[in-house]
Amino acid sequence: MTALVLSLTAVALVLAVLAWIPKSGSNFEIAISGVMLACLAAVGVLLLVNDGVAGWAEHWWDVLLLVAGGLAVAGGGPLTTSVLALADRRSTHAQSTQKAGEVLRGGALIGALERLAIYASLVSGWPEGIAIVLAIKGLARYPELRSPDQPASVTPQAVAERFIIGTFTSVLWAVTCAGLLRSH
Repeated sequence: MTALVLSLTAVALVLAVLAWIPKSGSNFEIAISGVMLACLAAVGVLLLVNDGVAGWAEHWWDVLLLVAGGLAVAGGGPLTTSVLALADRRSTHAQSTQKAGEVLRGGALIGALERLAIYASLVSGWPEGIAIVLAIKGLARYPELRSPDQPASVTPQAVAERFIIGTFTSVLWAVTCAGLLRSH
């Protein structure tokens, strides 16, 4: 069971890295993200059915800690852009969350750092860290979210939707990856 959990988690990590290659929001990226999510769900089911990682040798738990951390950081980006692309399916160009990405610059790097901080705080047993991460992100992004100087090609609602959808998806992904280890 340990080998299967580690293998599926490693496959999900490889898929997460591969998902950065296609164009952001493409159908191929969405498909890779879906398979990555399915791998993580399978790992979760395996851990639930088999008493989690209790009884694992410490070194295998450490391997899962590192692989799940890599998955939390790398997998959240493609998954978030896939969710944003799915949210945009019926939007006009000005309402597009993809277009709003021009206003919220640096989202991929900020999201990766956010997922790393959330994963680390949960794995270390300090869930209060989530509130600090989200407060810092919200305060830092507030001027961009409320700026009257946004380009006419994007609506303020699209910018706010991108921020909310992106943050929720990213945070939920990091929490899910950290949740794999909570049975230790």
